Amino acid sequence: MNEQEIKYQKAKERVADLRGFYRHLSVYIIVNLGLFLINMTTSPDNLWFIWPLMGWGIAIVLHALRVFGGALGSNWEEKKIAELMEKE
Repeated sequence: MNEQEIKYQKAKERVADLRGFYRHLSVYIIVNLGLFLINMTTSPDNLWFIWPLMGWGIAIVLHALRVFGGALGSNWEEKKIAELMEKE
């Protein structure tokens, strides 16, 4: 594989990761909006919709960190490898 094909493949994988995150976020918003509406119409005195909202919200945050390169994202690994190679 030449350099251009490698760049294309990495870009394609990045787009797939972004699409997966945005799809996950969209489903999260739609489902939790539905749960909120159900909760408010059936038992507004008991706010149970908050639990799936928070639990799934943690998964969304972790997914975002993986896709957008949080403290230990895939970019971090490449940068750390390059840094360590320079020291030796």
